Amino acid sequence: MYMVTVLGNLLIILAVSSDSHLHTPMYFFLSNLAIVDIGFISTTVPKMVVDISAHSRVISYVGCLTQMSLLTFFVSMDDALLTVMAYDRFVAICHPLHYAAIMNPHRCVFLLLLSVFFSLFNSQLHNLVALQFTCFKDVEIINVFCYPSQVFSLSCSDILLKNMVTYFVGAIFGFIPMLGILFSYYKIVSSILQIPSSGGRYKAFSTCSSHVLVVCLFYGASIGVYLGSEVSHSPKNVMVASLMCTVVTPMLNPFIYSLRNRDIGSALWRLCSWRM
Repeated sequence: MYMVTVLGNLLIILAVSSDSHLHTPMYFFLSNLAIVDIGFISTTVPKMVVDISAHSRVISYVGCLTQMSLLTFFVSMDDALLTVMAYDRFVAICHPLHYAAIMNPHRCVFLLLLSVFFSLFNSQLHNLVALQFTCFKDVEIINVFCYPSQVFSLSCSDILLKNMVTYFVGAIFGFIPMLGILFSYYKIVSSILQIPSSGGRYKAFSTCSSHVLVVCLFYGASIGVYLGSEVSHSPKNVMVASLMCTVVTPMLNPFIYSLRNRDIGSALWRLCSWRM
């Protein structure tokens, strides 16, 4: 599954970079999403494979904090890029005549750098809080990787600080992007319904279908991990939800975009034909 994920996302990156027809804002953000997905799955799965091979479930304290920091960064980047892609679709459908002016190369790079900045801030904030812990009531994490809320729950330190970071920061970096995506699609659907022809409505919606599926998959898995760690007392349920988020979601993204997007499919076909 790891190799399929890496290969699938590398093919997306290769197709976008090699085909001049795909040098547009939407595919610029898609190729960056593919890079993030490779980093996302590489944060957890290689360590998991080593543990299975060595029959060991030990991770050092520094290793745990490093994994937690990288995982938080890549999850935040996924969230931010999906929000930016929703904004891109909103501009393309609701303001098509101004699309080239609004989504110019400078604006695209600025949105990408903004996503990186906020993701780094979120990641390092969690790391700084974890570094304040001086004692732990337990040293066993009921998961296959170091997840922030579960690392925080092991601490003997002040529960107020842990709750502030877990819920307040989670609301800012999780809830606000979700609201942005929902608002973008509210405006998109309103604009699509005003198109007189059914063919025009179908064509407009088809440009968003892949993104909608990826958003549903990402948020569905993320909510499953959150609810699993906060509500469920079954370690098995927590680990299944975690694997869905960290392994299955990055693996399915390339398939969704390549199978439901003619431009990507055509670019991949031309790339394979040229290589052969």
